[in-house]
Amino acid sequence: NGSLTGAYELARDYDIPVVGLPGTIDNDLYGTDATIGYDSALNTIVECIDKIRDTASSHDRIFFIEVMGRDAGFLAQNSAIAAGAEAAIIPEKDTDIDQLAAFINRGIRKSKNSSIVIVSEKDGGAMHYAERVRKEYPQFDVRVSILGHLQRGGKPSAYDRILASRMGVAAIEALLDGQRNIMIGIHNDKIINVPIAKAVKVDKEINGELINVLDSLSI
Repeated sequence: NGSLTGAYELARDYDIPVVGLPGTIDNDLYGTDATIGYDSALNTIVECIDKIRDTASSHDRIFFIEVMGRDAGFLAQNSAIAAGAEAAIIPEKDTDIDQLAAFINRGIRKSKNSSIVIVSEKDGGAMHYAERVRKEYPQFDVRVSILGHLQRGGKPSAYDRILASRMGVAAIEALLDGQRNIMIGIHNDKIINVPIAKAVKVDKEINGELINVLDSLSI
């Protein structure tokens, strides 16, 4: 939301008409179900996890894979579900709950020889949790993979290409219609207009159902 924050300040301080597009892989902008780039990054992450799973299948280890997202866990949570990871450690979960201890206490799947945990980059990321396991649970062998800027490159998905095209057309139409100081969003597959002030100031909440889905699948 750095670019949109700048656009908001231009609109507020200099009375410049602005229509913004939500371009971020983090999917953390309020007022839109999806941001441009999120689906592409998510698919890249899942592809990487699948490859790590292939190499991990013959080892009795816990693999911590760090993904981007800043203060939001959308990439971590949804990539964990899509790739069949055993857990996701995300910023949105209750801070009173020790997510690592909850995963360990739940037990590593008996049907698999390895476990994969997806970790959001916030608060030390994967290295922090790997070090905790080495100190607190020395019986486990741990490996870390930080995907880094791999998530930000590559060919955009078909969904992202279509979404960007729809939003781009909507932005031009909004400007021609005299609208200003809005962000183009999408909700229930419908293009909507969101006040930029709300988009950059209000926190977007993660779907709690997704957390329950992953917890249920990993039992």
